[in-house]
Amino acid sequence: MSVVHQLSVGWLLDHLSFINKAGYQLCPSCQYPAPSAMEDLVAPSTVDTTYSTGAAVERAGATLKKKYVFREEFFHVFKPHIVSAPQQKPQQGSSDAGPREGKDSGNGTEQHEGAKNSDVSIANARKKRKRKCSVFNQGELDALEYHTKIRGLILEGTRCLIEEGFKSGFLHPISAKQSSIKSVVTRHVGCGMAELCEMAKHFPSVNENDHRSAQIIDEETSTPEQDLLSCVTENNTDYAKMINLMGQKYLVPPKSSFLLSDISCMQPLLNYKNKYDVIVIDPPWQNQSVKRSNRYSHLSSWQIKKIPIPSLAAPNCLVVTWVTNRQKHLRFVKDELYPYWSVKTLAEWHWVKITRSGEFVFPLDSSHKKPYEVLVLGRVQGSIDLPLRKSDVEVLPIPDHKLIVSVPCTLHSHKPPLTEILTEYIKPDAECLELFARCLQPGWTSWGNEVLKFQHIDYFIALHNEN
Repeated sequence: MSVVHQLSVGWLLDHLSFINKAGYQLCPSCQYPAPSAMEDLVAPSTVDTTYSTGAAVERAGATLKKKYVFREEFFHVFKPHIVSAPQQKPQQGSSDAGPREGKDSGNGTEQHEGAKNSDVSIANARKKRKRKCSVFNQGELDALEYHTKIRGLILEGTRCLIEEGFKSGFLHPISAKQSSIKSVVTRHVGCGMAELCEMAKHFPSVNENDHRSAQIIDEETSTPEQDLLSCVTENNTDYAKMINLMGQKYLVPPKSSFLLSDISCMQPLLNYKNKYDVIVIDPPWQNQSVKRSNRYSHLSSWQIKKIPIPSLAAPNCLVVTWVTNRQKHLRFVKDELYPYWSVKTLAEWHWVKITRSGEFVFPLDSSHKKPYEVLVLGRVQGSIDLPLRKSDVEVLPIPDHKLIVSVPCTLHSHKPPLTEILTEYIKPDAECLELFARCLQPGWTSWGNEVLKFQHIDYFIALHNEN
């Protein structure tokens, strides 16, 4: 289970456990080289082969069963990225469930939960800002106002979940050895998928008579790039599959499907299935402070509006959109994007990023970067031609102001999984779609121009044995 604890305020998630429970075991009927021949396929790793998820190599006669696990060091977040003075963090270990006040910590300020501390943080932020500019711009004022409203919720809710994490042992104080561990510096791995998608626009057009909505992965194979870009690729088995794209190996989890393309080539996705009951979107928002070299190109607001959600969504479809902390983007989603798609906004949730020791990865009141991101949840409204399926059942209403607390992956934009926490709010046989995905999930269809990015074999380590 990726949900470690669930309280009324939200969930404490184990992202790494979710990835590894996906079942990256290759089909035992396949023949594999001896372990020494595979060493060049995986990067060095400190993964403990006795990892508690049970990811291990099994024996079946003389057949080698190979299983992969995601490299644990990508979740080695032991210390905050920026340490404030004094450090603002959720206070764990207290039997008092209500707000607490901290004494003077030597810098002339007191730490208060809720709106009082928010006022202090805004005042401090304004003071720092005056070094460069005498006034805040409107965007910064809007961000401060929003932070003031949600700060108490995030601080108190996160504290409650972290307390549970310490009680169960999932979170723990860092050791001296862990405090000296440096974050993994990732090199560029894999082929240039975004560039490949751009090249695909110049491929010969597919003959209508040869058109396929999907192709099925049989065994480990070198897949023609044009096939990957012209239709959805499926792994409908109970085992992981390996595909070779431009000389690079990628793992495809069981019961998953994907389309590698950019926003101008989404037709194969529209042809693949009728409609989806859940659509999760992580748009490449325009942001002057973030450089996305070798990543998604930015999309403008009007380009994001052109994503064909009405053509992809089933009646009552749950739409979840990741939003940056810029209020301009949040207002756009709620006031313009969702109404354009006939989606009614129902809730705002927050993903809160913490360290292994239960601290915020950034100071909560940092004027530079916040330790949380926003999700906007809504449902498709209005009349849609397709009737409700016979299997449609009543589901729980979407609650507002929920928290998703987790240790973030150090890989850029590797969001936590939403599969298990959305289960209560969708029907059992829901068809699920992720747009602008960078990884694959069992039971989901994923689309994007870097959809296989975090499936590259270098992000995994092989556990193997033979009889």
